Amino acid sequence: MTTLGNSDVPVSGLAFGGAAIGNLFTAVSDEQAHQAVTAAWERGIRYFDTAPHYGLGLSEQRLGEALKAYPRAEFTVSTKVGRRLEPATAGGDDLANGFAVPATRHRVWDFSEDGVRRTLEASLERLGLDRVDVVYLHDPDEHAEEAFREGYPALEKLRSEGVIGAIGAGMNQTEMLTRFVRETDVDVVLCAGRYTLLDQSALSELLPAAVERGVSVVVGGAFNSGLLADPQPGATYNYAQAPGELLERALRMKEVADRHGITLRAAALAYCAAHPAVASVLVGARSAAEVHDCAEQFAVPVPDAFWQELRETGLLEEHA
Repeated sequence: MTTLGNSDVPVSGLAFGGAAIGNLFTAVSDEQAHQAVTAAWERGIRYFDTAPHYGLGLSEQRLGEALKAYPRAEFTVSTKVGRRLEPATAGGDDLANGFAVPATRHRVWDFSEDGVRRTLEASLERLGLDRVDVVYLHDPDEHAEEAFREGYPALEKLRSEGVIGAIGAGMNQTEMLTRFVRETDVDVVLCAGRYTLLDQSALSELLPAAVERGVSVVVGGAFNSGLLADPQPGATYNYAQAPGELLERALRMKEVADRHGITLRAAALAYCAAHPAVASVLVGARSAAEVHDCAEQFAVPVPDAFWQELRETGLLEEHA
């Protein structure tokens, strides 16, 4: 366990990402979701991340229900603000936004102070908790002005009031996260998909800035949505079909991993965890089996010779 930034909020090295139990792309039963969270606990995972966006609140509901079985002081929960959920009557499903759930609610972008507080209150109700430990500004890409002017100060105020323990931003890009690290007093940033074996863009500015400022980084998307978990034709990269050149690169990495007696999954997780700025690696799972596999791969020691061969063959940059 380590703590996030200057806060006293602890996180485990491997974290449970809650998007999948919010029916990301395909439906998961309540029982499967419960079993996934239970498996995470059994494997020593003590940090659980969710968001209102994930299944229009379904992920938060399922996570909260599963965590009722455990002492509140023994786990850390993060959720996110920026998308406020409002009732909807149009019917249909939410697959256009990536979730196989009925469209009983719709999302409203809202990084205002009032929106942040209302969103957090609704999240606590769905989670069945009296507090969450970490709150992230969620994907403020097109809402930078409001996020910096209102959303961030709102989180800072909630932290000073003792309502939450740590604050940050979570995004699929590095430029704005680097700005949060340099210009605000965030404890942590959640960087998804931009620090992996296939995408080292976080290495140039974000991670050095985080080290310099004492800000923790939680890395999500270690498998780039699937390609690094199981490279094969049709595999996904950033939630779309992987380009041929990236598939070829992943297959070559897998061949190197095979030669060194490890899986590419183990290497992908180890790569994310190794940087000194990284406090936790967040992995989404929709079943107990996936959780157990991730935990087993996370524990595998990756030999130095593997990294050396990746560099020598040009599959990994020298400075990585």
